[in-house]
This record gives sequence, C-alpha cells and structure tokens, in this order.
Amino acid sequence: MSDDELKTLKKEMSSKKRIAMDWASQIHDLVEDRLLAGFDELPGLTEKTVAACEEFHKAKEVYEQAQK
Repeated sequence: MSDDELKTLKKEMSSKKRIAMDWASQIHDLVEDRLLAGFDELPGLTEKTVAACEEFHKAKEVYEQAQK
C-alpha cells in the first residue's frame, strides 16, 4: 500500500475518532451540567456514541491491517 493510501486511511481513522470523542463529550456535558433535567437525552447520545466508537474501531482495524 502506498504512503498516500496509508495517510488517507489514517486521516479517516482520526476523523472517526474525533467524531466519537465529540459524542462522548456531549454525554460528559450532559452528566456534568444538566443530568436531572436532560436525562431523557442520555439513551440517544449513548447510542450515537457507541455507533461512532464502533466506526472508529473498524477504521482502526483497516489502518492497522494496511500497515502490515
């Protein structure tokens, strides 16, 4: 695999990691600032966070396999 292809895979992996971290940050903010008033938002945020983490792990696996 070429260096450019590896860079593209790494960039995609990093992007998916950032998205997962953004969702996790929203959960953190909800819990820290307004849990009792916004607890009903928690299941949706959690579902989106888990999905984003799964996407990150898939991209990470593809990147790590490409490095071999």
